[in-house]
Amino acid sequence: MRLGVFSISLTVKDINVSKEFYEKLGFTVFGGDIKMNYLIMKNGNSLIGLFQGMFDSNILTFNPGWDENANTLESFDDVRKIQADLKNKDLKLEKEADEKTTGAASIVLIDPDGNQILIDQHI
Repeated sequence: MRLGVFSISLTVKDINVSKEFYEKLGFTVFGGDIKMNYLIMKNGNSLIGLFQGMFDSNILTFNPGWDENANTLESFDDVRKIQADLKNKDLKLEKEADEKTTGAASIVLIDPDGNQILIDQHI
């Protein structure tokens, strides 16, 4: 099962303070819009999302079909295939993708410690 590029989506109290902090760690803004209270930051192959007022907790995020530069991969496991694999392994999904669709879709599951995992396909 290929989940795609990994990032962590952090719930932050003040996006400007968090941006400045992560810039000191060598991250640069890669995407997002600070006026909309979210940024995607990158340091080498490492990605973090900063989200102010959007989520209740941090989220582990995977993006099938993308590499760490948001380039489309030629070959990847569609989120609906990943969903079927997870269900076959008796994992409970909090949110499911419509199996009758194609393209962009997402699923959500919770790990045993309560961490939310988002598998979010954009293509």
